[in-house]
Amino acid sequence: MKRYGTLGTVGWQVLICAVVLSVWQWGYDLRTRLPWLVPDLLDPYFISKPSMIFDNFLIQSCLTSKLGAFNSWFNGDFGKCLARNENNLWAATAITLKNTFFGFVTGVVSGFVAGLILGRSDRLSAIFQPFITAVNSIPRIALAPIIVLAFGIGDMSKIVTSWIVVVFLVFFNTFEGARSIDEGFTNAARLLGASEWQITRTVVIPSTMAWVFASLTPAISFALIGVIVGEFIGAERGIGRLIIESEARGEASGMMVAVVVLMLVGVVLSAIIWRLQAYLLRWQRQRSAE
Repeated sequence: MKRYGTLGTVGWQVLICAVVLSVWQWGYDLRTRLPWLVPDLLDPYFISKPSMIFDNFLIQSCLTSKLGAFNSWFNGDFGKCLARNENNLWAATAITLKNTFFGFVTGVVSGFVAGLILGRSDRLSAIFQPFITAVNSIPRIALAPIIVLAFGIGDMSKIVTSWIVVVFLVFFNTFEGARSIDEGFTNAARLLGASEWQITRTVVIPSTMAWVFASLTPAISFALIGVIVGEFIGAERGIGRLIIESEARGEASGMMVAVVVLMLVGVVLSAIIWRLQAYLLRWQRQRSAE
């Protein structure tokens, strides 16, 4: 029964995708006969068409030339295309993923450490609380131009932008997780002679992991958003740069290629986080089963 339920869910998902793509591809063609039914948003000038997006994807990824000829790996056409276009789709995706990874990791680590320290110390929490509230009230995206001005248009400014978006998200979840620990567990550990470091390592950190992982799925998406915003403002390479270049040319299919790639990257990264969470927090399911 569970298997049939899964197949049914996948079937509905495939059906929804097919309907959306069909309306997207051929919906605007009905405008001449049913103008009242077709919105202006389906105009290919704004969102292109799936077929045009796919053709542009092949060109940007150097799989075909602009004339439609296939770029073979063996005769060197594929390599020549990559060399001519330094910000091709593969290089741009790799740069954006690299900056997202470093921004995400540094944001998670620093947010987790800061949240753990302040969550376990009432005095430090009281001291830093107004400063954290003041900084957190600033829209992170508003800081992106300042960050680019300070760190330049290289990769460092994208990593810092990604970091500043992620760090507060992880910090507040970790802080609340450390605050919500049952004092009975920590008192029992002290009664058994555990030091503060041992309590932190064996009681506090495991108890806050569920809170931390709850923030990781949105954090990876926000890390990607931070990098893209930084690339919008100023970048030499990256998917954000591809979007800006396509926008300057009025090329909707080029922008949509980048958007679709970002969507797929976000789905893959979120799936990795879910898998990691399921593996590291498998003890929760075992305890629930018992």
